[in-house]
Amino acid sequence: MKQNNTLSLRLAMLPIIALVLLLSLNVSIYGDDALGGSNQFILLLGGAVAAIVGFGQKIRYKDMLLQVAENLKSVTGAILILLFVGALAGTWLVSGIIPAMIYYGLQILHPTFFLAACIIICALISLATGSSWTTSATVGIALIGIGKAMGLPVGMIAGAVISGAYFGDKMSPLSDTTNLAPAMAGGELFSHIRYMTITTVPTILVTLVLFIIIGFTQDTTAVAQTEPLLLAIKERFNISPLLFAVPVVVVVLIARKTPPLVALLIGTLLGAIFALLFQQPLLADLAGVAALDMAAGYKVIVDTITISTAIETSNPMLNDLFQSGGMSGMLGTIWLIICAMVFGGIMDAIGALKAISAALLSWAESTFQLFASTVVSCLAINVTASDQYLSLVVPGKMFQQAYKDRGLAPENLSRTLEDSGTVTSVLVPWNTCGAYQSGVLGVSVADYFIYAIFNWLSPFTTLLFAAIGYKIKQLNS
Repeated sequence: MKQNNTLSLRLAMLPIIALVLLLSLNVSIYGDDALGGSNQFILLLGGAVAAIVGFGQKIRYKDMLLQVAENLKSVTGAILILLFVGALAGTWLVSGIIPAMIYYGLQILHPTFFLAACIIICALISLATGSSWTTSATVGIALIGIGKAMGLPVGMIAGAVISGAYFGDKMSPLSDTTNLAPAMAGGELFSHIRYMTITTVPTILVTLVLFIIIGFTQDTTAVAQTEPLLLAIKERFNISPLLFAVPVVVVVLIARKTPPLVALLIGTLLGAIFALLFQQPLLADLAGVAALDMAAGYKVIVDTITISTAIETSNPMLNDLFQSGGMSGMLGTIWLIICAMVFGGIMDAIGALKAISAALLSWAESTFQLFASTVVSCLAINVTASDQYLSLVVPGKMFQQAYKDRGLAPENLSRTLEDSGTVTSVLVPWNTCGAYQSGVLGVSVADYFIYAIFNWLSPFTTLLFAAIGYKIKQLNS
């Protein structure tokens, strides 16, 4: 393959500029539906622009495809993990593990500590489901109603809900963004999650303390009523503390550095076993039979692992929460990763990423400046391209080589992508996340912005840690 060492920065940036402009136009037309596939096509168009630049530099079409193939090979593990994440989410739903987390989480509400409780509840649910959107659209709506009955400002409640939901989303191995960030940075999922705790745990603790202080300044006049939600869960599921044995096993496996695919497979199979032990009436209902037999049990478990499952309760508010897409539900994110690898592979082949990395390194004379440029890039993509996923994909591919050249482990990049891309998307009114959360919770971004403390504090935390050089992981360390 011809190595292009002379590509100018202007030519190298041309595909990036074209991509951002096309994505901005696409999101303005499609809105939330842009995630359904049109953004993926735009990534391919961005790759086409990069290919045209490459042809002008005498880079062969075959060489570009070879680099795309290498990029796709590098994310094989991430794609398999995503499939197993979907499988695990399905069995943890029908086994009652996720409902049990929600059931016990809802019982910690107290008027004085309501705002802090909102953070904890939403964090637990988002950790269990891997989705801040689902958390806000279900329990988040309920908490908004309860908080309003207590006389709390709606923006304040929404800020607490969003802070907790995005903490859980960011830290959950079930989250698509948590899988996407290390895939873009060239890292590994559970190493990425462990490294994120360095900045994320202090940020959420500061957020909790501030909301506890705010809670003491509020005059709460009503008592939170969660009985209808608890009753609806108990009616549909057999709730028991024993269900927590499965996530405990998975956490222990992860802590002992078990390969992610092995840990997720064990978690999936244990979820299936616990479903058969604890939720036989539910499984029979899902299978459409009067009494569960071996064939019906096998079919409903495999369907839960592979395709979408929806469990209806007597409370409509919970119905959206008790859904799982299974392995098929992860295909949209996998599609996005594949298209991003096409764009990144062609950018690699034509020497564009090398040229951009060289320019960044010439400006970023320190590690802090490299981290700062990553943060600014993520924020810029969130504002201009209006999409959370693209704030991880574009800077991730653009900065990957720059971090390697400085001898920094990929966890530094993946953590910074999440600290500045994943969580700040909800702070931009025209971003898909900001528009979604505002519409679902019935609160404008302007009203909850200042109270979404975890979200706006996260970029400052990652910059602070970079400035003092705390826990900056080196390659091969």
